[in-house]
Amino acid sequence: MSKKRYPRLFGILPFLGMLLLSGCNWTLLDPKGQVGIEQKNLILIATGLMLLVVIPVIFMTIAFAWKYRASNKAATYTPDWSHSTKIEVAIWTIPVLIIIALGYVTYKTTHELDPYRPLVSDVKPVQIDVVALDWKWLFIYPEQGIATVNKIVFPANTPVNFRVTSDSVMNSFFIPGLGGQIYAMAGMTTKLHLIANENGEFDGISANYSGAGFTGMKFKAIATSQADFEAWVNEVKQSPKQLDPAEYAALAKPSENNPVALYSVAPSDTFQDIVDKYEGMNRGKPVVHEVQTKAAAGTEGMDVSMHSAAGAEE
Repeated sequence: MSKKRYPRLFGILPFLGMLLLSGCNWTLLDPKGQVGIEQKNLILIATGLMLLVVIPVIFMTIAFAWKYRASNKAATYTPDWSHSTKIEVAIWTIPVLIIIALGYVTYKTTHELDPYRPLVSDVKPVQIDVVALDWKWLFIYPEQGIATVNKIVFPANTPVNFRVTSDSVMNSFFIPGLGGQIYAMAGMTTKLHLIANENGEFDGISANYSGAGFTGMKFKAIATSQADFEAWVNEVKQSPKQLDPAEYAALAKPSENNPVALYSVAPSDTFQDIVDKYEGMNRGKPVVHEVQTKAAAGTEGMDVSMHSAAGAEE
């Protein structure tokens, strides 16, 4: 393609590229939480190290193709050439060094960014239990005794400890603006630790396809001041709704595009009860956390679980 024959096309190519990228979301490259910032740095370092190989190869491919084209009679023609020690050293040494550097950086940072690893802070963290439902997110604040649907609020510059599970199919809990994501699986508890470095409102999503209502399974994560957080907790406690077994059973039914809901009362053991429902499905199998609790209390000889008893009667 010649610039002389198609001058207008070459002139608008940059604008076409900008148009194609206009719908991209750059949240991952502009995070507002420490975890997200460290993950962004890892992405940029890894990309830069890989480009040390990719960019020279691209330019050399174009240069060699141009220099040794059939019409270039001035190019040196050496059909019997088969080996160059200098070239062999270059093409092996440079990539090996880059791979070593990339491996070191990746190993070090991925262990530091282990989602199960609590964040170091002098501030007491906020505990939020997350339950993936069809197709909404249930958030339980065990210390405050409240619960919400599709909305969480927490203080900025305060670690937030998430415990995550599912009362349906496998899902993925993700707040791109703060960094990290973790799977939600029935009968299992996963963990994620995040922090917001500033006040703001962040989009939360389901990052794993889970059925018809997947696209509407979104929530808001709001980082605010400690005083505003406490005021919000008091506001939620004035809600007429309570997360009792009947209310939860209705909430767990499949529904799409659910509005935000607030529950003034939520038993602190709600999350563990949801996990136990799947752990105790095998007849006669004790629920893990109850075995540990009874063992610590020296009552292992007692009946380990109501779930197990119900399963045995069946």
